[in-house]
This record gives sequence, structure tokens and C-alpha cells, in this order.
Amino acid sequence: MSAQTDKVIRILSIGNSFSEDAVEQHLYDIAAAGGQKMIIGNMYIGGCSLEKHWNNAKNDKAAYKYRKIDLDGKLTVVEGFTLSRGLMDEEWDIVTFQQQSSRSGIYSTWEQFLPDLLGYVKERVPATAKMLIHQTWAYDVTSKHKGFKNYNNDQKVMYKAIVSAVKKAARSVKADDVIPCGTAIQNARTTILKDSITRDGHHLHKTFGRYVAACTWYEVIFNESVIGNSYNPEKMTPEQKDAAQKSAHEAVRRPNKVTMIK
Repeated sequence: MSAQTDKVIRILSIGNSFSEDAVEQHLYDIAAAGGQKMIIGNMYIGGCSLEKHWNNAKNDKAAYKYRKIDLDGKLTVVEGFTLSRGLMDEEWDIVTFQQQSSRSGIYSTWEQFLPDLLGYVKERVPATAKMLIHQTWAYDVTSKHKGFKNYNNDQKVMYKAIVSAVKKAARSVKADDVIPCGTAIQNARTTILKDSITRDGHHLHKTFGRYVAACTWYEVIFNESVIGNSYNPEKMTPEQKDAAQKSAHEAVRRPNKVTMIK
């Protein structure tokens, strides 16, 4: 792990409940254990698509819950935020984008709205800010989510579609990086965590699934391995923690292909 630094990394997600899963529970603690300081913002609307984010931006609509974790790890939630207000709240180092989960594997839904939304964001954040794409995860094989039918109710089909669409979308807007949570979760499904990844077939389990996602974000943001990070969520065994860390680490190494974790 890296030495303590005075540098504060400020990251803002333009997201929905899948960004809540990824950044709001374990990421701050993993970073702190690695000697890193973070401020985490989440422009939250449940189930929000890129189309809706773009329409909200165009109309400066105060439709968001601004969910913010400060330097002390305290979460505050303020309703009625516009996207422009959230973008100006901090000097963001990183802004992330993601598609509504059921549309994440449909490239046309990225192509229509991501370029305009990303352009809007770039006009309102520091020129040095990095633009990252959050690759979300496929649903459980038994998921009852209505959007699963977009992928013939097949987890592998959904995963491959998400990988393809995200890769293409990131390339099209020259994104700085992809956060491969979809691959990390798929990796974790090959481990002892396989039956405890989600809590409802699509949202992540608050301990196991969310920890895998947060580990993935940590590696991408700080460009350092999460293997051996000392933060341990409650009710997580050393074996489960090891499986989660390895799932994230291998996803960052190979973001577009499942790795069987031993």
C-alpha cells in the first residue's frame, strides 16, 4: 500500500443505484486503509439513464439527490440539486458516467447521449479532470428484472453485451479509462462469493458485492493493487475478502474477459 499523502482525490459519479452500490459503502474505507484521501460525490436518481441525465442537464433540472461523502467519511444527502450545481461543488479530479443497467449492453443508447453529456460536463469541471466510464454488471441468472429480457434473460449474453458496448462507448468519446465492475462481479461469481453477489438479483449485496465493486474503483482511481488492503468489512471472512480483492484486481488487469479466481 502507498504511503499517506496530502493529495485529496475528488470523484463525482453521474449515476443511479448502481453507482450507489459501487461508491457509497466501502470505497472511502478502502482508500483510507491505503493511505488515500477522498471526497466522493454521487449525482443520484434511481434507475437513471444517460438520456435522462442529458435532458436534466439541458434543462438544468433540479432532479438529483446529491449524495456526498466528505473527507471525514460522513455521508450527507441533499435533494433538489441540478447537475450543474453538483459539478461546481468541488474541483473534481474524476467524473464517471454509466448507463441505466438494463441498457448498459445496448451501444445505441450510449451513442445517442454520452457525447453530449460528457461535453456538458467538460465545460464545467477543471481541464485536468479525467472522464471515466463505469462498466456495470450483468444480473443474476435468476433475476426477475424486466430489463433482463433485453439479453434473453441470459447472464453471459448480458455480460458480453455490456463489455462490448462500454468498450465501444469509451473509445468513441476518448474516455480516460473504464472501471470494469461488470468483469469484477463476473470474476467473483467464479469464487466462494458466487451465491452472495446481489441482494435482489441485480443490486449488489451490501457487504460482498459492494466490496468487490469498491475494490475495482480503488484500483482504477489510484492505480495500485487492492490485494492486501487492510480494510475488512464486517461479517466478511479472510477467504471472502481475498476472493473479492482478487476478483477486482484481475478485472483491472483484464477488463474485458472473465478470470476464474482460484
